[in-house]
Parts: sequence; C-alpha cells; structure tokens
Amino acid sequence: MQDCIFCKIVNKEIPVKAIYEDEQIIAFSDINPVAPVHILVITKKHIANLLDTSPDDAALLGHMMMKIPEIAEIAGVSRDGFRVVFNTKDNGGQTVYHLHGHILGGRFMKWPPG
Repeated sequence: MQDCIFCKIVNKEIPVKAIYEDEQIIAFSDINPVAPVHILVITKKHIANLLDTSPDDAALLGHMMMKIPEIAEIAGVSRDGFRVVFNTKDNGGQTVYHLHGHILGGRFMKWPPG
C-alpha cells in the first residue's frame, strides 16, 4: 500500500530500530508509548486488520503469535507479564490500517481497559 506507514517501514523507506525481525514480521518500539514498554509487532504482508485475514494467513498469524513471547523476553517484560492488544477498526481503536499487535508491559495493567 502506497500511503501505509507500516508498509513504508517494511520497505525500509522509514527507518526503525528493530527489536526483532524475520521474513514475516518486524517489531519495534511505539513512538507514542502508553506503557513503559510498548512494542509494535507488524506483519510484513499488508493486511488491514484481523477482519481482513483469510485461511491463507493462518501460518503468518500463528508465526506472529509464537514470536510475541520471544519479543517480550527480548524487551524484558516476560518475567512479570505483559498484555497483547490487536485493535480492529475505528471503535476498536485502530489508527493504522495494517495488521499489528501491541506488546504492553513494564507496569501493572488495569482491567477493564479504556
């Protein structure tokens, strides 16, 4: 997608300091953190959100979910715990329409969220 900021990151048009990267995903710190640790994990394939996934994306989604604990370990939040959030569409709080998860940690997470 031409105007997608996360596609520009994937294509190295916008530099980020990757915390983790492989052939399917990249993880980096959010520029507007809402927790002491706030990492975005994005797919390299452009998918707008969870509603736009298909059965063909099952391996990618599984890979992403299996790598999140490793990324949390790298970030130093796996021992005390962390939250993973996937915002979907406007009412879900999605602001960038490219599939991504938020790893939030470094403090106690309250329930219910905002």
